This record gives sequence, C-alpha cells and structure tokens, in this order.
Amino acid sequence: MEFIEGGVAAPKGFKCGGIHCGIRKNKEKKDLALIVSDVKANAACVYTTNLVKGAPLKVTASNIEDGKAQAIICNSGNANTCNANGIQIAEDMCKLVEKYTGISAKDVIVASTGVIGQPLNIAPIQSGMKDLIASLGKNSSDANEAIMTTDTLKKEIAVKFNLSGKECTIGCIAKGSGMIHPNMATLLVFLTTDVSISSSMLKDILKNDVKSSFNMVSVDGDTSTNDMMACLANGMAGNVKIEEKNSDYHTFAEALNKVTTYVCKLIAKDGEGATKLLEINVKNAADEYNAKLIAKSVVTSSLFKAAMFGADANWGRVLCAIGYSGAKTDINKISVEFSSSAGSIKVCKKGAGLDFSEEKAKEILLKDEITVNITCEDGNASATAWGCDLTYDYVKINGDYRT
Repeated sequence: MEFIEGGVAAPKGFKCGGIHCGIRKNKEKKDLALIVSDVKANAACVYTTNLVKGAPLKVTASNIEDGKAQAIICNSGNANTCNANGIQIAEDMCKLVEKYTGISAKDVIVASTGVIGQPLNIAPIQSGMKDLIASLGKNSSDANEAIMTTDTLKKEIAVKFNLSGKECTIGCIAKGSGMIHPNMATLLVFLTTDVSISSSMLKDILKNDVKSSFNMVSVDGDTSTNDMMACLANGMAGNVKIEEKNSDYHTFAEALNKVTTYVCKLIAKDGEGATKLLEINVKNAADEYNAKLIAKSVVTSSLFKAAMFGADANWGRVLCAIGYSGAKTDINKISVEFSSSAGSIKVCKKGAGLDFSEEKAKEILLKDEITVNITCEDGNASATAWGCDLTYDYVKINGDYRT
C-alpha cells in the first residue's frame, strides 16, 4: 500500500469540482463542491450521534436506503440545520444535480456545513451549477476547499493497493477543525473507491473503522449536528466483488484505515486555534474499552490541553484525567512518557513522579507534534486518540464565528 496524490479524484471513474457560488460573503472562498462517479456506485454512510441533525443527513439517509449513489454535493457557509424548509432545500440540491448531470436526485448524497439555524437560499446554488459542472475534473483540491469552514489546512489523500491482482484506490477529502468530539461523526469525510464491494460489506467496514479513527478524535468537546462519513464504491477497478469477510475484505479495511487515520491526524492538528497535534497512546490496558476510555479522557482534558499549549510537563493532569475516566485500571501501576522529535522523557512511574529535567521536558513539548505514552499494567489492550492543545485563539475564533 502506498499514499498517492489525487484525493477523491484518484480512483478510476471519479471526478470532482468546487466553486464559489455566493453562499459565503468572501468571494475568495469556494463554497460548493460536487463529486461524481461515471457509474452508479454502492454507497454507505455513518452519521453524527447528535440528536439535532441537519436536514441534509435526513435526505441522504433516505436516498441511500437502497445502498446506491452516484454523486455527492456539499455546500459550506451554512449548515442547513434547524430550518423549517431545510428538507426542501436539501432535496432541491439533489434535484439540481439531476438537472445538470442526469444523475437521479435519489442517487445523490447531500451535505452542508457552517452556521446552524441560518436559512439557506437555494438561489446561489442554482445559479452556480453551470460553473460547478464546468469545474469537474481531477483537481481534488478545489472540492476540498469548497467544504472547508474554519479549516486552515486542506485534508485530502489517496492510497493505492491491490485486490485480486487488480490495482485499487481509495481517495478522500475531509473537513474538520471545530465542533470535533467523539462519537462519529464530528466532521465531513467523503471517500471514493474503485473497489467492487457490496453495500452491506462497505457499511460494515465504515462502522468498524470509525471506532478506532474518527471516534478517537477530539478538538473541543462539541459534537456537531451535520457531519458524516460517506463512501462511494463504483467497482471500476475490476476486482472480484467483496461480498463476505474474506482476505480482500480485510485488505480493503486496512487500506481505508490508513486513509482515515491520516485524516484524523490532520483534523486534530488543524483544530481551531491549535498549535500542536497531541497523540495519546495507551497500552497494556485491561481491554480495548478501557484503553479507549483512558485515551479519550486524557485527550479531552482542558487542563491537559492547556498545559500542552504552555509546554508544561504537568503529568499530574494526565493521571487526573485517567482517574475520572471511569476506566478499570490500577492507577498505582501507571507510567507516563512525553515524546516528540526532540526526544522523550519519562515523568511518572507506578503512579508517582520521577526526577526529570524540566528544561528537557519543555524542549520536547515545544514541538508541534507531541506523543503521550501511557502504560498500564492491567492487560494487553491498546488504543490511540488524537487531539490538540487549547489556545487563546480558540476563544477568538468561536467568539465571533456567526457574526
């Protein structure tokens, strides 16, 4: 398996585009994206767990009840959530795809991201459709830019691998910077693949993948209302169709996890106002459930996140977060280590502090990617979570997000 360029346009039979249609006031920012497959694809989605769900999610769930889709349309700048006519607007977006591409409106996945509770006018989307269709091609970055809100980094990747002697590809674009917190989905992730796989097997892989990928990412403790992971699989690679949990199923799942893990790190590193990516590795936990509880508790601790912003090796905040996590663990046997490209330093062993150089610790924690290794003595399970530091800029960004 190897990473390649091309994002969602990398797999065979896919193209995408992105334009500014006028939803966002800043004309320099694209706000409407479209991804299309040359043929109808098998489709699967995973949705936000928030009880408040955007209208596009409801329309998408209805459209892919048959496990099929051929296009994804997404706008930024407006979430189309908590609007009286939200369902109608989302359905109209699908109908516009049908009008301009010939793809059935019922084969369209629709998504929106942006401000909640603000009416969305279909007019700019309608007026921009000709330009959107004209933009379709192999430039994944335009589509990626069009789904961004407060993101500062584009999040796109593709991976190439083999199934049944056929070269296969999975491509991805994503957005996510704020309102990021377990559980799925707390972002928008659009995946394309030329692999031939049944809708049921695809859905099974997505549901299992999020447990160790997007469900383990947190920026600010807020789970969004709109977000989802969607995947189109058009089968154009020509591999033997995956219809059971065989070796090809597991190879595809591994390839997809490489993509989603890569994106998880980008999202955490690009957290609103963030200056550092934090990776929490837990090992030797009693079981996977408890390992995840520990990792999530530490990565979501505001006090720990603030300490990382200040490059303060305050390991007591790590143990504190473990202590209230609800995990089954012996706190008197836990060890903690901080590491980065500047080296590593052990700060706690068997639940007690070690003598360590504060100067060396600060040097390690000043880097922009920090790893916290937590070792328990409860079993053999492990888990990883990703997050970011908590900075002054997070408050600045969200203090005037709407106005």
